Amino acid sequence: MAKIYARSLAGKEIVTMGGTVLGELENIILDPETGRLIDLLVKPDSEFDPTRYRREGKLILVPFSSVCALKDYIVIDEKRAER
Repeated sequence: MAKIYARSLAGKEIVTMGGTVLGELENIILDPETGRLIDLLVKPDSEFDPTRYRREGKLILVPFSSVCALKDYIVIDEKRAER
């Protein structure tokens, strides 16, 4: 598997497997003791309704476990990402 650096993910668009744009990656939350990635902090797209997602201020939290692919976009499985 190829290495992916965190700085290359900054600003990437987050989309669902169905093609819905959630927004843009703002930051990543990780567990400092284990190094495990926990959540993506996403700045929601102006046309996206974030009510089904956990919130932190104006950002939404998307569990890293819902990530299906990382390439030009970060693709998530919305069923695993909702509250």
